[in-house]
Amino acid sequence: MFLTQPETFVEQLCRMLDEAPQVIRIIIDCYLALIVITAVVYTAIKYKKALNLFIVGLLLLSIYFVSSWLDFEISKAIYGAILPSYIVICFILLAPELRRSMEYHKKEDLKKTEMMLTPTQATKDAICDAVFDMSSEKVGALITIELQMSLDQYAERAITLNSDISKELLEQIFIKDSPLHDGGVIIRGNKIICAAAYYTLTEDQSLDKTVGSRHRAGVGISELTDSVTIIVSEETGDVHVATSGFMKPMESKAELADYLNMTLN
Repeated sequence: MFLTQPETFVEQLCRMLDEAPQVIRIIIDCYLALIVITAVVYTAIKYKKALNLFIVGLLLLSIYFVSSWLDFEISKAIYGAILPSYIVICFILLAPELRRSMEYHKKEDLKKTEMMLTPTQATKDAICDAVFDMSSEKVGALITIELQMSLDQYAERAITLNSDISKELLEQIFIKDSPLHDGGVIIRGNKIICAAAYYTLTEDQSLDKTVGSRHRAGVGISELTDSVTIIVSEETGDVHVATSGFMKPMESKAELADYLNMTLN
């Protein structure tokens, strides 16, 4: 007499499905298919790039099935090899957008429980003076002011300063020969907590194609946090403020001062 091995969970599940009425099998099959279709449609709608990749993938899959049906061996072999690689390529191309989505959904976790550290009037004046001095000299700058949401995740990867704010210090950080010139400065209250901070660039297609990486970084951080970012163009000297994914031009020091007083109070 031979002892039979007990069925594994997978074997029991397969046996139950085989013995299940046809209606139940159809319902389960449709439900599983609906999950995949919903995930694909949601991704395609949420990410514009994903929609294009999905259409191309659908075209490749259609050609593969037609080739199989017509028994075109060469086409079947080629498209059969391409499809798995195409899936990997899609994940690689969508990685930046998926990362941005993950960062966006961390917003609630990044909110501070304590009150925002509000810059003093002297700090705001120093920022305005430095910004328009650099503007007149066409010195590029990227200055981010923290509000309710913590910017620690960006500060941790930057160069720590924790220095009192002054017009002279801000200008020294962004002069072209400074090792801290690239990247952004993060201000918390009345302190420059770090320099050379790097942000995720925005993917906003509505921005002018001539907009450079400094401006795209400023808009990018404003999409992911509630911060206020001041951008000075190195090419034109123009000053913009980025908040909530939008850039607003600042025509004068007085306009910037009014904006900061309104936003930071």
